[in-house]
Amino acid sequence: MKFKYSSYKIFHFPEVINSLKSESESFSPPIHVRIKPINLCNHNCWFCAFKSEGVQLGETMRTQDQIPEEKMQEIADDLVDLGVKAVTFSGGGEPFLYKPLLRIAKQLVEGGIQIASLTNGSRLSGELAEFFAHHATWLRISLDSWNDESYSVSRKVRDGEFSCLMRRIRDFISLNGFCSLGVNLVVDQKNAKHVYDTVNLLRGFGVNNVKLSPCIISNDGQRNLDYHRSIFSLVRKQIEQLKSESPSDSFELFDAYHELNTKFDKDYEWCPYLQVLCVIGADLNVYSCQDKAYTDSGLLGTIKHQRFTEFWFNGQEKFFRINPSHDCRQHCTANRKNMMLHEYLQTLPCHQAFV
Repeated sequence: MKFKYSSYKIFHFPEVINSLKSESESFSPPIHVRIKPINLCNHNCWFCAFKSEGVQLGETMRTQDQIPEEKMQEIADDLVDLGVKAVTFSGGGEPFLYKPLLRIAKQLVEGGIQIASLTNGSRLSGELAEFFAHHATWLRISLDSWNDESYSVSRKVRDGEFSCLMRRIRDFISLNGFCSLGVNLVVDQKNAKHVYDTVNLLRGFGVNNVKLSPCIISNDGQRNLDYHRSIFSLVRKQIEQLKSESPSDSFELFDAYHELNTKFDKDYEWCPYLQVLCVIGADLNVYSCQDKAYTDSGLLGTIKHQRFTEFWFNGQEKFFRINPSHDCRQHCTANRKNMMLHEYLQTLPCHQAFV
């Protein structure tokens, strides 16, 4: 099986890894950029990291912010010229509510950049769905419910929206496009006993992959462990059962549920990954990562009055200002990747040949 989810993707870009060292004379553009085009969302999920008081994200986020179309076109031009490999649209808000999204997606694809998007799936229809089906590399829908009632309660949307989402998923798959359609199933105390059935429902529709992620309720790792303790065994039992049943090259189950207690505390003082993947917010600020977007501690700078290219190459010191052991006590999706890079970069040259 070939993997869509992997912590080792960075090793396909040795030239970027070599440029990460502070003493390096060369300096590479990011491989991957996340763009949050709009902060408006038509769902009100109880676990939303940008609205939850217990989670660091969203400190400075304003719902009314969105990137002006002219500025977005300028950003897209810069990313193409820089040779950025991939762009993911994400929230903030719901990216498919951003009216210029189709035009910008086409601009990036025509410039040779791979595109993807995170979405709640509520606007996955029409010309936008057609384009993403045939030109995006992947699309991932956030899900935390198992029927109409649970979906309505969790996201404060009208009754019947879960059924509508399932129909849109089937319709998207029927387009027979190149795009890999995935679902991020956010596991919490409410849906814990429905994990097995929900994954099988999605797999039956023809979804390409399901990622199982723990609901994050706090920046405090212990509080998250306490929250999941009562359901951990139940969820793990269902996951192991899913893994044991009829493996397939056409479906990938990515198990991120067990990694919860490894993402909070850091013992390194430099984050290599913020030079690999950065975030452009709807406020036109650039942030270190998706786990520190719209926070003062994650702010690298702004492109309100300068181009992204100028920002990226002007002043490398901004990439070494953040000290993860002190500034990044929150959940961090790049933690494992950073630890691998640190080990790789700190290997003694005279011992490297002894593989």
